[in-house]
Amino acid sequence: MSVSLRIGIIGGGGWLGGAIAGSIIDAGLVDSRDLCLSYRGEQPHRFPNSSWTSDNQALANRSEVIILSVRPGDWHGLTLDAGGKLVISVMAGIRLDALSERHNTGRVVRALPNAAAEVTRSYTPWIGASGVTADDRALVGAIFEACGLQDEVASESDIDYLTGLSGSGPAFPALLAAAMMSDAVAYGLSTEIARRAVNTVLVGAGHLAERRDESPDDTVAAFLDHRGTTAAAIEGMRDAGFDAAVAGGLSAAFKKSVSMGDAS
Repeated sequence: MSVSLRIGIIGGGGWLGGAIAGSIIDAGLVDSRDLCLSYRGEQPHRFPNSSWTSDNQALANRSEVIILSVRPGDWHGLTLDAGGKLVISVMAGIRLDALSERHNTGRVVRALPNAAAEVTRSYTPWIGASGVTADDRALVGAIFEACGLQDEVASESDIDYLTGLSGSGPAFPALLAAAMMSDAVAYGLSTEIARRAVNTVLVGAGHLAERRDESPDDTVAAFLDHRGTTAAAIEGMRDAGFDAAVAGGLSAAFKKSVSMGDAS
């Protein structure tokens, strides 16, 4: 999909906003000259052919599509009149009705990409309000396909749940890796060897999962059926409460997302 729309990213100087900008430029979805990004503090040096501004309303006025990529806590102080334009929020927790009321448009979308958008490997669930058109939906899908994979989901509750499951991006694999590395160092391995071993395991697992595209249950079952050292490790982790700990973490993230929306 190729469009000639002018797109603005509020918070384009941030990590996620910049990742989305780079992805849609690289995919040819937008010409860099039709992209406007806002920033706080010192102007970034990325995307030299694009326009940079510290005036969010000026960005909105010159753009036909506005992407909100700021922290939810900062959004509460953001006053911006979209004047009926398409607004795509990538903020956790902020509800469609709140976005519509604050920004004066019925064409609002909630989306939840993650940090892997930087390497076009994000998973992005999204949902649009009733005022979002078929053309809007096609554009939203194209934007987040440029960042990785995307799905339009059935409800805002689905977005709240996926905020923890997929919105956390590399955080959960990193948490597992940190625990593995800590155990390896405690065993006596050097920090450098432990880090290299653990990171390579996770990177390799990611590539295999992408290539095979099989159910994680099937992968786990194959190792359990082999009855080797990996099966012993899996059973030991589960006996120690691994599955319950993951469920508890996802439940906490879901509740946090809901509470952030309630506060809006």
